[in-house]
Amino acid sequence: MSKLPSPPTPFPLAGEGQAFRDKRPESVLVVVYTATDEVLVLRRRQPPDFWQSVTGSLHWDEADPLDAARRELFEETGLDEGLDIVDCGVVNRFPILPAWRHRYAPEVVENIEHVFRVQLPEPRSVTLSLSEHSEYVWLPRSVAAMRMTSWTNQAAVLALPKPIL
Repeated sequence: MSKLPSPPTPFPLAGEGQAFRDKRPESVLVVVYTATDEVLVLRRRQPPDFWQSVTGSLHWDEADPLDAARRELFEETGLDEGLDIVDCGVVNRFPILPAWRHRYAPEVVENIEHVFRVQLPEPRSVTLSLSEHSEYVWLPRSVAAMRMTSWTNQAAVLALPKPIL
């Protein structure tokens, strides 16, 4: 794996007096699915009609992608107690889409994504982060994969272990 850039120094947003750090170009993808082969699919607010699993960038102070996976799972769904988050052993590298380029340092063009999965016994209600997602749905695996916008998310859904019925 290539070395990630050091955290940049804060700089002000144009027209705003606030300082912030560029996003870290390393993220997690957490596929939530059930023993009955249904997958949780979240609809992003922006860009519209972008469907995905739980995703999010590691914070600069997070050393372990598993910590980020736990944090993102809770932030985006409210799920946290007693869940076994499994590292799928998959690390994707892909270009950062134009819609998100402004969030990263100018020289950063790729993201590294760590894939995880969480199995629940059955679908359950989740508490969405309404600033990020507008709705969710539980779908059969094949339908969920087709609904996912990113190829890495589609691949992660299709690679889930088959249920033992």
